[in-house]
Amino acid sequence: MPDDKLRLTQALEKKAQDEGFVAFGIAAAQMATETSERLQDWLSKGSHGDMIWMESRADERASPTTLWPEVQSVVMLGMSYAPATDPFALESVSDHGRISVYAQGKDYHDVVKGALKRTARWLVGEADCQVKVFVDTAPVMEKPLAEAAGLGWQGKHTNLVSRDHGSWLFLGAIYTTLDLELSVPGRDRCGSCSACQDICPTNAFPAPYQLDARACISYLTIEHKGPIPLEYRKAIGNHIYGCDDCLAVCPWNKFAQAGAANKAFLPRAELAAPALADLLAMDDSDFRQVFAGSPIKRIGRDRMVRNALVAAGNSDDLSLIEPVQKLLADQNQVVRETADWAMAELSQPADKPII
Repeated sequence: MPDDKLRLTQALEKKAQDEGFVAFGIAAAQMATETSERLQDWLSKGSHGDMIWMESRADERASPTTLWPEVQSVVMLGMSYAPATDPFALESVSDHGRISVYAQGKDYHDVVKGALKRTARWLVGEADCQVKVFVDTAPVMEKPLAEAAGLGWQGKHTNLVSRDHGSWLFLGAIYTTLDLELSVPGRDRCGSCSACQDICPTNAFPAPYQLDARACISYLTIEHKGPIPLEYRKAIGNHIYGCDDCLAVCPWNKFAQAGAANKAFLPRAELAAPALADLLAMDDSDFRQVFAGSPIKRIGRDRMVRNALVAAGNSDDLSLIEPVQKLLADQNQVVRETADWAMAELSQPADKPII
């Protein structure tokens, strides 16, 4: 019955709101053909870099029905992590590292997945259906699905943009065998704006709506396991985990309310503005203790120290020479190489004005 379908959809939205989601929509399980084509084109160019899982499960990622043939509808949900402070505040504080806003609080995987499971259990209790829930780690095209479900649109930075929440939404999906009331798809409202393209320190956007992950600071500091390529090290500045530049500059963020953010994502003091000297002194035990319960924990100590060394090399802070020097003999080869580079950068004489 159409009325019953609508009532169930409205009740589901209310349950999702009670669980902390601020954006809700429903998309059909059949993804548009052009979405799969864009994915294949992106992979064929090697733009995914070391993210081999993007390629190995591309067929499942191409459409919800490929991953789960029984799915009829996809419930897309967004949870806000809008920051209360300026993401650019530490840009010129060279002796501290910049951690992406999304990673300064609790691990979003745990928070969003818990809320998704509770919402999905409610749905199963209300209707005779099967469900599967996904947050980020499964072969699911969350952003195109969120656009199809009306949560927003994929902006020129390739991330989702919401009229109400800007670029600050964590996305989750509930696949269900129910035929639910579909939402009106989102509409691109980027217009002629190129702010996200212009601000990127490493020119990671070959064109609007296209990202070459191999040049992206988020990819380089999180996913990339080897030495960070020399051509990007200066541009990374003091980013030590991720990068918010293209998100933070989006004009649509003026509508995002920090008060709408889930309290679980409030920044922890030690992650809001970590001192590079402290990060450089970390051993594995220190790393696990500081980053417990954070999404940062998955990159491990060696990658974090590598990132902090790049930031130290960019800092012009001579007080960091001593902690950098100690890492020249580190057990990890990538750390040793990056420490050598940072020492060379810090040892260069400062430019002096000609009198």
